[in-house]
Amino acid sequence: MESTIGEHMVPKPEEKQVAENISDQQQAKKCTVIGGSGFLGQHLVEQLLARGYTVNVFDIRQGFENPKVNFFLGDLCSKKDLYPALRGVKTVFHCASPAPSSDDKELFYRVNYTGTKTVIEACKEAGVQKFILTSSASVVFEGVDIKNGTEDLPYAMKPIDYYTETKILQEREVLNANEPSSNFLTTAIRPHGIFGPRDQQLVPILVEAARSGRMKFMIGNGKNLVDFTFVENVVHGHILAAEHLSSDSGLCGQAIHITNDEPVPFWAFLSRILTGLNYEAPKYHIPYWLAYYLAFFLSLVIMVISPLIKVKATFTPMRVALAGTYHYYSCERAKKLLGYQPLVTLDHAVERTVKSFYHLRKAN
Repeated sequence: MESTIGEHMVPKPEEKQVAENISDQQQAKKCTVIGGSGFLGQHLVEQLLARGYTVNVFDIRQGFENPKVNFFLGDLCSKKDLYPALRGVKTVFHCASPAPSSDDKELFYRVNYTGTKTVIEACKEAGVQKFILTSSASVVFEGVDIKNGTEDLPYAMKPIDYYTETKILQEREVLNANEPSSNFLTTAIRPHGIFGPRDQQLVPILVEAARSGRMKFMIGNGKNLVDFTFVENVVHGHILAAEHLSSDSGLCGQAIHITNDEPVPFWAFLSRILTGLNYEAPKYHIPYWLAYYLAFFLSLVIMVISPLIKVKATFTPMRVALAGTYHYYSCERAKKLLGYQPLVTLDHAVERTVKSFYHLRKAN
């Protein structure tokens, strides 16, 4: 009788293996989103939950309410703050970053570079196995045309702004931290021109410019193609990267472009947003060379008077370059390694975005 009871109490080898597999799957489905209160972060959290993941969010603030999410507030430059959010987690998505428009050099360096180094160290010490960074396609952009650019392009020697300079430092740090022998795998997602519902950058800034009468002119001939990428497609790329990241996947220590794969004339895209919200599209053209030199001259003036008067320039050489050159990127690596295809077309994405910003619409 004792023997029979003992046999029932001891799990069979196959039962033990099944239990271990379930435990491994549960651990693999547990992740942390650093910067999960931001625009991209919130969309990423929502899609991870929809796919059955258990999600921790680490951020400096709690940006939304969701009983399914474990929130951890703190400074990403502090390992002590980070550890509780990383405990028992196998996958980390790092999409925390200051708004480029803030023009705070010290903050850019602290968050994008110093903070990322701290996050990597904390992840390794906590036993995290997969690290997915939100980088930027602009790390290879120097203000001259890029047509169907691949991930093999060198980093910009003259980045378009200091924000991008710190994103280069950040991406290098993450990709160099890839150590398959230590079971720590990294990859960097390079989106371009992210937009969508709840964005606090592109559409609100565009509407503000239109309201103040600064959207009457387009730079160049209006034919330059640019990538704009719907936020749900960017999220899709992140999750695919996490699920495909393994020591033999070809993703390890590599960057990968994620776009809508539908390059569009820069000014045509902005015009669709503006007219969709009942504002006039730009009508007049300024030659690119003229706009660039005007912006360059203005930046010199601001630099000279900056010790006396603080002026925040909005018409800069960097913005002229972004508005007047070709810069769109190939998604072939993402298609090959991840099976990536955009989930939402550009037409549908614009329609949904305009509808979500109805509150910013100009009254008739």
